[in-house]
Amino acid sequence: MKFNNSDKIGEIVTRFPKAADVFQKYNIDYCCGGKDSLESAAKNLAIDAQSIILELDSYFLKSSNNKSTDWTQASFQDLINQILQAHHAYLHTNLSSISDLTKTILRAHGANHPELVKVYQDFNTLKTELEVHLIKEETVQYPAIEKYLMTLDLEDLKTVIDVIAELENEHTVAGDLLKNLRTATNNYQVPDDGCNTYRHAYFKLEELEKNTFTHIHLENNILFPRLKELL
Repeated sequence: MKFNNSDKIGEIVTRFPKAADVFQKYNIDYCCGGKDSLESAAKNLAIDAQSIILELDSYFLKSSNNKSTDWTQASFQDLINQILQAHHAYLHTNLSSISDLTKTILRAHGANHPELVKVYQDFNTLKTELEVHLIKEETVQYPAIEKYLMTLDLEDLKTVIDVIAELENEHTVAGDLLKNLRTATNNYQVPDDGCNTYRHAYFKLEELEKNTFTHIHLENNILFPRLKELL
């Protein structure tokens, strides 16, 4: 597998899912920014694109024996199940506990670290956005896809397609809030006076970021384009 400056970020992660680890390292947005070329994304962050390509090549060679699912070829049902089990379930389990963590560290450390006010506010805005988004996917989008797969009726497919733009906009909002959190936390660097709860809160926020970026990638760059191609 060869990577080039002109390759789109989302397409790289679609072809080689472990590339997400490399992009995460450089804070390159591979979900909402998946349509950007590698060259453009690197330029925006003042990073040398060629060094990223070399790292991707090296990582691919090291990972070549570890097979991963090609979600561009999986059935729609398997792809939806993956999103539900690996990403929706994660959010349902973790959003409330992370909210509690951000409140705890704000109460304990907010006087010395005023940035924690923004962390608390942005996370809880994100929490609300994601909870509404999950309901919309689970009660509108995915049932509509399942109905279309049973009927293969064009009108049912149009119902599926009609909600995509709205979901993509919500993905952008969530992605921007996650970027705000990374900035406010200085890339999740725990200050010297941070306690174990502080460290755990930042660990969970960064874990949430990666899980949600992968969630959005699977939809924006794989599920939604595949649905649109059916038209």
